[in-house]
Amino acid sequence: MNAIILASIGLRVAGIGYSLVLLRRSGDRRFGFLTVLLVLMAARQVLTALGSTGTGLEELPGLVVSGLAVLTVHYLSRYVEEEAAVKRELRSLNDELAVFEKAVEHAGHAIFFTDPDGTITYANPAIETVTGYAPETVVGRNPRLWQSGEQDDAFYDRMWETITDGEVWDGEIVNQDASGELRWVDVTIAPVTEDGDVERFVAVETDVTDRKERQLRIEEQNERLSRLNRVNELLRDVNRRLVTATTREDVEEAVTDRFADDPWVVTAGVVDRTASGRLRVRYATADGDALETLVDDGEDALATISAGIDHGRTGTTQCVTVVDDVAAVGVVPLSYRETTYGALVLGARDATLFEVLRHDVRVELGETVGSAINAAERRRELVDERVTELTFSVDDDADPLFDLAAETACDVELTRTTTAGADDRVCFVSVSSDDSEAVVAATEAVDGLSEPTVVSATDDECLLRVSMTDPLADTLATHGATVAALTVDADEARGRLVVDVPGGDVRPVVQALDGQFETCTLVSRQDRERPVETADSFRDELTTALTDRQLEALRTAHLAGYFEWPREHSGQDVADMMDISQSTYMQHLRAAERKLTAALFASDDDGRSLATA
Repeated sequence: MNAIILASIGLRVAGIGYSLVLLRRSGDRRFGFLTVLLVLMAARQVLTALGSTGTGLEELPGLVVSGLAVLTVHYLSRYVEEEAAVKRELRSLNDELAVFEKAVEHAGHAIFFTDPDGTITYANPAIETVTGYAPETVVGRNPRLWQSGEQDDAFYDRMWETITDGEVWDGEIVNQDASGELRWVDVTIAPVTEDGDVERFVAVETDVTDRKERQLRIEEQNERLSRLNRVNELLRDVNRRLVTATTREDVEEAVTDRFADDPWVVTAGVVDRTASGRLRVRYATADGDALETLVDDGEDALATISAGIDHGRTGTTQCVTVVDDVAAVGVVPLSYRETTYGALVLGARDATLFEVLRHDVRVELGETVGSAINAAERRRELVDERVTELTFSVDDDADPLFDLAAETACDVELTRTTTAGADDRVCFVSVSSDDSEAVVAATEAVDGLSEPTVVSATDDECLLRVSMTDPLADTLATHGATVAALTVDADEARGRLVVDVPGGDVRPVVQALDGQFETCTLVSRQDRERPVETADSFRDELTTALTDRQLEALRTAHLAGYFEWPREHSGQDVADMMDISQSTYMQHLRAAERKLTAALFASDDDGRSLATA
């Protein structure tokens, strides 16, 4: 058998191996066809070689064909990769379009498109809440359909001139809805242009009738203008002071000090409730003794203060027994989303202050101050090295993990969670069962759990990867807290929840968890220092864990391009560089890789494994 035939057979065999690798990696059936073709070609070449008695020069064309076949496999792989990249890009674009369409369909504002002549081509469902007309009834018609006549033709001429010039128009219009009722609408109209030409217009309309009517009523009450200006100035000063506040104490001081400067106010301060349930004055200014008296002995005001702190209710009350000139008390809950940071308590000389500082103004003020406190707390948590560990005993028949424990009659442990999307999280759940098929079936039957996959199974444990709707993690994230561990005891139908709270204020977290579970009892509290993690410390920890040989194997593989694709050097090449056998080298490398992944994903020294990626 001559060299030409051997080279041809070698090329074809190499092509078969190359094609098989690409077939396994991509699953593309075209590589399967090429594999079969190359096998047949190689077989024919072998048969030819066995029966050949010539010089082999006649097989030169076969050698060329073999080379071309290998090149065909190579260039097909490049084509398949490019094809896959194009498909991924198309899927991404389709996903973006779907998100945009969903956002428009579910927007709380009326959104509609028109052609350059002003004819409506699309309207979202919210248009009915603003105009009274169903979306399908306005398509093909002009927005003049809901004009009220309150604006003259010159007004609309100026609007049309603005948008046809390619500029955005924004303003308020009085429209007439389908029932004939007049509505104030905030309107933004933007032209969509292509090469300088207007292709269509996009309009966004928001019904602001309630806001406008309130504004008009205020404008009609001329006799109260001086008081309103006074309150507005006070609120502006509060907002200006909040801008420079960097801590919660700064925020509380800025707000209360500004109110204390007002002649209507006798005393002002921030009151909250301690973990033991006792009312506490966090900060007081002006006549602080009066505030302490109201909190400790003010029977008239106590219910109003408690309602503000415990339930987020704004309120005022007249003091039958005047305490140090305090004839009326107003409470402004300081809240951010679902969290209440106590309440601003104002003791006034009479109820005039609270007639001007209306309920809606107090709500907005409380949300503004609560937002500032939340921002300050988040900043503090980023640099605070203290962590409070809270352990709870919980019970909730509606929670997916409790349902899974009941379905399997086995203990369940949430070991790790990471964000998967807008609503779901990918979680790793350990179930104390040796029947993985039964566990998967039980998981599929539980509401809130989906797509269970067995990660590992032993004689006494099954580890699942599942998608789970997890409001618990989102609730805690609002307070900067994280879940450290969550286990459910199937026999007792009770759970043990461990939560890490940065800083020392745990009451908002306890309140949030009380609303999260049917039963939630605080069992223990432990304060500890949060370890400082740095890239250097992680590198030092890993270097210490690796043996010299393992570290050398890992570093050599990295420098030799072993982890690149395609690999610059094979495992055998790297082993030769270290002057050891390939099997010995792979043992060192695999051991190093195990330690590296363990350092990234395994539990920490305290036994916590619920790391969120």
